[in-house]
Amino acid sequence: MRRAFKYRFYPTDAQAAELSRTFGCVRKVYNLALEARTQAWTLRQERVNYNATSAMLTAWKKTEELAYLNEV
Repeated sequence: MRRAFKYRFYPTDAQAAELSRTFGCVRKVYNLALEARTQAWTLRQERVNYNATSAMLTAWKKTEELAYLNEV
């Protein structure tokens, strides 16, 4: 017998704001990584692995423009 459960989450206003901010940062990092991988393949036919992407994320966090990623 299989069972299914459904859960509903009702965040407070503060939780909803924090979730929105977190997902916004996740979306930004995903798009930056996707752009870097796409450009590497298009220009140099080079693959960018997880370790390289992780190093890029560390570098992005150190820039003034993307310093807000450290707060999430």
